[in-house]
Amino acid sequence: MAYWLMKSEPDAYSIDDLKRDGTEPWDGIRNYQARNMIRDDMKVGDEAIFYHSSCKVPAAVGIMRIASEAYPDPTQFDANSHYFDGKSDPENPRWLLRDVAFIRKLNRPVTLKELKTHPGLEEFQLNKRGNRLSIFPVTAEQWDIILGLE
Repeated sequence: MAYWLMKSEPDAYSIDDLKRDGTEPWDGIRNYQARNMIRDDMKVGDEAIFYHSSCKVPAAVGIMRIASEAYPDPTQFDANSHYFDGKSDPENPRWLLRDVAFIRKLNRPVTLKELKTHPGLEEFQLNKRGNRLSIFPVTAEQWDIILGLE
């Protein structure tokens, strides 16, 4: 099993929304590197940290499971969607997604400030300057450290 961190702005979709919905498509990814990870590297059964970003207190807030194989993100074809991509071809779609399933909320949010200062997380992708990816891998050691902080 592999581990991931997946970011979402809580005013767009939060851990509480996923708890309510149970399983949901993780849509709107419009970065080729993140798309390639969804397509090539993620596997059904992998687990991911749900991370609230672009908010007052960015933090790891929950755990979810990758619940489906990759499939075309329908928002790329919806002209009314913020994620519409007029250059994407339904016969050869550019953008993929996977369904994610709620596992649990963390006992408490583990803040970005904590993640940046905790020993053992110096190489954690989230802590690197210029990190803009909304999805990235997490090592087993990093996973254990983060869950140990909750």
